[in-house]
Amino acid sequence: MRRYLRIVVLCLGCGFCSLLYAFSQLAVSLEEGAGGGGGKPQAATASWLAGGGRGAARWAGSADPGARPGWSDRYGLKIQPIERMHLAVVACGERLEETITMLKSAIIFSIKPLQFHIFAEDQLHDNFKGILNSWLLLQTFNYTLYPITFPSENAAEWKKLFKPCASQRLFLPLILKEVDSLLYVDTDILFLRPIDDIWSLLKKFNSTQIAAMAPEHEEPRIGWYNRFARHPYYGKTGVNSGVMLMNMTRMRRKYFKNDMTAARLRWGDMLMPLLKKYKLNITWGDQDLLNIIFFHNPESLFVFPCQWNYRPDHCIYGSNCQEAEEEGIFILHGNRGVYHDDKQPAFRAVYEALRNCSFEDDSVRSLLKPLELELQNTVHTYCGKIYKIFIKQLMKSVRDRYERPPKESLKTSIDCPGVRTVGVYGWKKCTSYPMKTLKLFLSTINMPYKPHKKMSL
Repeated sequence: MRRYLRIVVLCLGCGFCSLLYAFSQLAVSLEEGAGGGGGKPQAATASWLAGGGRGAARWAGSADPGARPGWSDRYGLKIQPIERMHLAVVACGERLEETITMLKSAIIFSIKPLQFHIFAEDQLHDNFKGILNSWLLLQTFNYTLYPITFPSENAAEWKKLFKPCASQRLFLPLILKEVDSLLYVDTDILFLRPIDDIWSLLKKFNSTQIAAMAPEHEEPRIGWYNRFARHPYYGKTGVNSGVMLMNMTRMRRKYFKNDMTAARLRWGDMLMPLLKKYKLNITWGDQDLLNIIFFHNPESLFVFPCQWNYRPDHCIYGSNCQEAEEEGIFILHGNRGVYHDDKQPAFRAVYEALRNCSFEDDSVRSLLKPLELELQNTVHTYCGKIYKIFIKQLMKSVRDRYERPPKESLKTSIDCPGVRTVGVYGWKKCTSYPMKTLKLFLSTINMPYKPHKKMSL
């Protein structure tokens, strides 16, 4: 009887040791999945995009293996692709610093990882790569650089429309064919709360809506479109395209009503005829074309409040964005060059604070008090009189992101007291040696670990 009992105990012991080994390897593989090992960030060159006149990705920067669809580690564990928020920007001329500051503000406050699509003139590519590659160890974003590209037969005409390169945004659904949804912003944008929040507005689209923008003006008496436009425009005061959230899958599929033909046209077929018809009547370039499109297809536009695209027009003649007065500014849009002159010092103060801020937690937390003092010096201006709306959301974002304990994911987080952890995207991954791996295993089944009196850890 004792012999059989010894065999049973031996089998149980072997099975338990095998289980410990399996969990130890699982812990190691999870750490490597965090982008670890101290290896250098990986860079992959994207293939040329198909289609005449379309751009090609010149550089794709990544330090995150989770970004590779269907990636498996060496133990055969399937790593689910990470859901990323896609952000696009077009930078030409002297817009490098502005763009970098915008991207920094996006990274500082966002929760989910980001995918940047940066369309820039060739001479800016090396500068972008140098700066963004130095940030890749943050493991919170990937990026791809693209050249500025327009349909070859009308490239010069498109490039000169309004500002250099601005009309590139009209062709994003045709270039980024693998991207389902995208947030486009101008270079002079600053995020004062996580991109996750505006990204969540995609879920509020009804079945007909394909894009979201804010009104150009809240007060019709100072509106531009309703007083001066020589073409159709959306709603009472038009819309501003500096912040544009798009479901590009729907945009590519939709047939749009228009005033050029009785037949409905798809996005790519509509742009050039639209420009030919209205090029002598438009002032603000691609934004005017978007207003014309959504004038004929109003059911396709989701309009979000002015606090998501807050511009000097909302305060230089007196405050006229009620939502910002109540909740603060969510996204700051420093058009008219106000980040670089003294006409609107409140806007410039926020820009300078974020431009000089680093990614270190202490740096982010410490930007608030000096910024508030700087804003108090702007009360001689109309915008400065309501300076608190410039920091209301910023204070909340810093408090939520940097002063509260990170919320750990129920699906992927295993808390290991006393075990070395690697934090990525606000959750923990554990790695240790077999005895501490036992603690890991027991914690997952809600069973406390009680070491034997003679056992030394």
